[in-house]
Amino acid sequence: MRSEHSDHSGLVGGKTVVVSGVGAGLGHQVAAAVVRDGGNAVLGARTEANLAKSAAEIDPDGERTAWLPTDITDERSCARLAAHAVKRFGRIDAVVHVAAYDTSFGGLESADFAEWQRVLDVNLLGTLRMTRACLPALKERGGSVVIIGTQSAVAAPSEVEQAAYAASKGALTSASYSLARELGPHRIRVNTVLPGWMWGPPVQGYVAYAARSEGVPEAEVRDRLTARMALPELATDGDVADAVVFFASDRARAITGQQLLVNAGELMR
Repeated sequence: MRSEHSDHSGLVGGKTVVVSGVGAGLGHQVAAAVVRDGGNAVLGARTEANLAKSAAEIDPDGERTAWLPTDITDERSCARLAAHAVKRFGRIDAVVHVAAYDTSFGGLESADFAEWQRVLDVNLLGTLRMTRACLPALKERGGSVVIIGTQSAVAAPSEVEQAAYAASKGALTSASYSLARELGPHRIRVNTVLPGWMWGPPVQGYVAYAARSEGVPEAEVRDRLTARMALPELATDGDVADAVVFFASDRARAITGQQLLVNAGELMR
């Protein structure tokens, strides 16, 4: 059923935003920011329990959220999520790509290229599949595609090797330029948010692991990361979500084909 909620206040008031990759971290924060700023959030991820938990926390009454288990490596699954958004809210105004295979580690010498293909299938092709599934609805009134990239695609970190992940996200950023040109005539904007060290579940896990491995307090590991930032603290999942919602809003109506680093000033370009 279509929501009758009429509050169009907020940055994305009245808009419907599809968010892929909703779990405990950034995807949840993006969906929460959409609802906070007046929009409807349609949540997709492979794990049904994560979707149900996230939606219940964000929107206890269920008026501003919808969700459906979704595998972005499957075109039919992507199409079902897009159709679910249109059925429930009557439109799609933006799609945000958080879903990613980000647990592949190592460089070239240790590379398992079958795993690299899996990373590319999820991060590059999966994002394109989900975008294409949303295009018919986006073309009706224009809108926004927001890709979550990574600072690692433009400046490899020294702490961890994630060559496959960085390569897949770099390819996606390159693809976004072509998408911006192709979809621009339909008033569809395509932009990329590049998080750096972002305080949320993955980085919290890294800090805990490094502290255990080195026998030092977690605060020491975190302080080493923070010391590289121009600002005196790490960006958070919530900070990245706020940048995403800006790109999804009409305030970014003249911005397309761009990358925005959200990294507390660690890397400036």
